[in-house]
Order: sequence, then C-alpha cells, then structure tokens
Amino acid sequence: MNTLTLISSQVVSMVPAAAVCPAAPPGAQTHVDSILGYVLWGVAILMFLGVVVGIGGLVAGRVIGMPHASKAAIGGLVMVFIAVIAYFVLPSILDTMMGSGCVVTP
Repeated sequence: MNTLTLISSQVVSMVPAAAVCPAAPPGAQTHVDSILGYVLWGVAILMFLGVVVGIGGLVAGRVIGMPHASKAAIGGLVMVFIAVIAYFVLPSILDTMMGSGCVVTP
C-alpha cells in the first residue's frame, strides 16, 4: 500500500457520512395525495368492472351454450384475481425494498 492510498483512506474515514433524503416541495404533498387517491379508486373500480364482466361472460357462455366464451371469462376472472393480489402485495414489497429513501454518501 503506498502513502497516497493510506492518506486518502484516512481522510475519507474522517469525513462523516451524509444522508441525502429526497423530499417533496412544500405544498406538493396534498396534490400528490389527491392524485394517488384518484388512481387507487380508479384501479379498484376497474377491478370491480373486470369481475362483473367476467361473471357476465361466464353466465352468457353457459346460457348460450358457448364453452369457449365461458373458458375466456374464467381466464379473465383469474387474471383479475391475480391483479387484486398483486395490488395488495406489491406496495409492501416496494416499501421494503426502497426503505426510507435516504442515500448515505461517504
């Protein structure tokens, strides 16, 4: 190890680590909350409509005697239920991965 490397490692160890935390501008949080609320309600309404359309397609396929329509409706219902599970599970996974959002710089 040469002298320059030794000196630079000592200087870096003497500088305290600074945490950089992103923050929204003042007054922006209320707008972000309202937009996020609209998006969440919109997604929930679309999921409800997907269930209604899937059940309608299933019933129509059984009544009319079209098994391929019933199979497609069942596939649509399965996809809606997978999306609902992801809707509840993915935000907690992302929160765990992102942590507090602060970046520590050496």
